[in-house]
Amino acid sequence: MTIIADPVWPVLVLAAIQYVDAAMCARPVDAVRRCLDDVHAPPLVRRLLTPIKLAAGTGLLLGLVVPYLGVLTCAALVAYFAIAVGMHLRARDLRRNFRNAVGLGVLSGLVSLCYL
Repeated sequence: MTIIADPVWPVLVLAAIQYVDAAMCARPVDAVRRCLDDVHAPPLVRRLLTPIKLAAGTGLLLGLVVPYLGVLTCAALVAYFAIAVGMHLRARDLRRNFRNAVGLGVLSGLVSLCYL
């Protein structure tokens, strides 16, 4: 198995962030629950967050050996965080969680460069 991404550490960091975030969404901690309440996230969205984040972390790791999958996963994360930014803007919630969504969206785009 040949690892193709270079450097590898940004991919591993973003994958770890996704896995930790998935765990925090599985049984939402107060900060996650407040964030979802602030943006008026519907129940379906709340239920889908954990599997989406688990899939993202797995896609990033599998992308280390199948680069196009890593790039696709990063593109999906950029879209995911763009939606999150939009939800924060719509709710006029420009606090910490808005900045986190912007930062993680940018990070996801930058990590895609590791696969190219």
